[in-house]
This record gives sequence, structure tokens and C-alpha cells, in this order.
Amino acid sequence: MKIAVFCGSSIGNKEVYSDAAKQLSKYLALNNIDIVYGGGNVGLMGVIASTAMQNGGKVYGVIPEDLQDKELGHKGITELKIVKDMHERKAAMADMADAFVALPGGIGTFEEIFEVWTWAQLGYHNKPCAFYNTNGFYDSLFTMIDNMCQEGFMKKEYSNMLIKTSTVEELIEKINTYTPPKIKWKN
Repeated sequence: MKIAVFCGSSIGNKEVYSDAAKQLSKYLALNNIDIVYGGGNVGLMGVIASTAMQNGGKVYGVIPEDLQDKELGHKGITELKIVKDMHERKAAMADMADAFVALPGGIGTFEEIFEVWTWAQLGYHNKPCAFYNTNGFYDSLFTMIDNMCQEGFMKKEYSNMLIKTSTVEELIEKINTYTPPKIKWKN
């Protein structure tokens, strides 16, 4: 199995974020679950990749040319694919992955997980989408998603399709037992 990990190109202000990234990455490596990620050597991205490699894991990075030109690509991973732009990066990561997990991060992390979640809702894929909710980082987002449902902008089944957890074991268990909801616009 390959899991795409979306996370910050920054480390965050609290050590708990890098600790959680290390814990997840080590668990994936020791359980022969490969990582697909944005290819960077900075922030939580770098932590994820380096920790997996240190623990015998396989890590596949996908990085746009302009970020590679700035020497942000991780040189110590299994494979680093250089692509034209962010659109190509996201498409390649989506094709490679069997599931998607968002760790804490900024707007890029949100954009990546929201896109694959939207694709799942529309039936473009049936892969699980998860939030690894370290230190309650995504609690406010979950409240906003609940509000979308309450206000009639989203059906509860599409909120419920998200995996929301703060433990590695529960994350992997829920990924392994995931059942997608019905496709949104299917007759």
C-alpha cells in the first residue's frame, strides 16, 4: 500500500507536530506501507521522508521543477519525480496513492486534501481521505464542516466519509476498512 501524506513545508511552533510526523512515518515504514509526498526536504515534509528512510521505508516524492530548482527536493528518498507544476504534482500523487492523509500544515495542505476529498465525493476515485488530527489541529475545521452540513451545503455522508483520528493505529485500521459512500451525482 502507498499512502499520500500532505503536510506542512514548515515544522510548526510546537514539537508535538514533528513528533507525530515521526511516529506516523516510522509506523508506516515498519509496516511496509510506502509514502508518497511532495518531495521536499523542509518542514514536516522533510521529517516524514527522513524518518521513513531511517526506518527502512520507501518514500516516493513528486516535486515541481521550480521547487527543485530552489534545491528543496529531498535527495535521500527512494525516488524523486520532477514534474512541470503543482497540477501535475497533485495528479501524479493521486495516481500513485491508495489513500490520502493530511497532517498539520498550511493552505497547501488544505488545498491538497480538499481536492482529493472532492474527487472522492464525485466518484473520481474511491480511496480514503484522512486527517491525522495531531494536538487537535483540525478541530476548528471539523466544526466548520459540521456547519456546512447543518446549513445544507453538504450531505452528512460526505462529512462522515472522512477519517478523523489522532492515533496511528486507528488511522491505518480505518484506511484498511474504509467503505466509500455512494457517488454524489450518480442516478
